[in-house]
Amino acid sequence: QFQFVESGGGLVQPGGSLRLSCAASGFTLDNYAVGWFRQAPGKEHEGVSCISNGGGRTSYADSVKGRFTISRDNAKNTVYLQMNSLKPEDTAVYYCAIRSRYSSSSCFNPRPYPSWGQGTQVTVSS
Repeated sequence: QFQFVESGGGLVQPGGSLRLSCAASGFTLDNYAVGWFRQAPGKEHEGVSCISNGGGRTSYADSVKGRFTISRDNAKNTVYLQMNSLKPEDTAVYYCAIRSRYSSSSCFNPRPYPSWGQGTQVTVSS
């Protein structure tokens, strides 16, 4: 059973920054590809970013490209999502999810990810 927990969400003003963490326990997170997704009220899960096993490849949705950065810290067994220049439309519950192999073609499709965290709320508002 994979255990990982998202944290770092909160309320931030437009233009502000947050760093989300996806911290794993009981297994080596670097052995898995990790995706960040978000879900706004009444909407489907939206893929935001993903990173390959080992961290050599990353992908970003067009809506966040240039503003968000995904990274790994293997010493902490954690994947981060640094979010800068936040906009009200970034408001959502953010989830990390893991899968055995990275695929750029299905990075933003939630279906290939069998394991999900509980989510962390991000609210961008003045």
